Amino acid sequence: MNKHEKQHSTQLEFAACTNNLGAARTTASALGGTLYWDPREQFSHLPFRALTTCITDDLNQLQDAADIGLYVVCRRIIKPGEPKYVGLFPLVHHPKLTHVQADAHWRDQHAPLTFEHHAAMSHYSQLSVVHRLSGPEIDGFALCGFDSLEDLRERFYSLPDSAKVIAADIQKFADTKKSPRRLVATVESFV
Repeated sequence: MNKHEKQHSTQLEFAACTNNLGAARTTASALGGTLYWDPREQFSHLPFRALTTCITDDLNQLQDAADIGLYVVCRRIIKPGEPKYVGLFPLVHHPKLTHVQADAHWRDQHAPLTFEHHAAMSHYSQLSVVHRLSGPEIDGFALCGFDSLEDLRERFYSLPDSAKVIAADIQKFADTKKSPRRLVATVESFV
């Protein structure tokens, strides 16, 4: 077994999408969750600006932070770490694949590529949607973590051909036209 074939840590939790940053922060704080939020006002046209993740048995507490969507997700921790900033990429599966097929490619083929092509990345998790309770059809959320905004913006790719390699692989399992644009998110953990 090589370093990329190890068993990933997984856990089921809720992921709530909203544009209401105040509700997202209140919910994450009350439920001991994590808040990923994009502070850039000029990107308020994106489908959502904040994602709250948590474990809870009271869905009513998630309502205010889930006005855009609420999902049950399996968090796969590919590269452990505690990033300060995250490139958050919502994923819609490729139209020629099922959710299960796209998710398998994302987990088994794409995840190993991240070690070579995103060397500055200090954390990588895949939030695979196992059930959509409300909101747009999304198959997952990639959380590409970095220790600084400079690393996220300037050192996202490691090698000269990394952007091309990663884009070509993403096109194999994702619908790049239907997948919402990424958020450049600040991470606040209330765990």
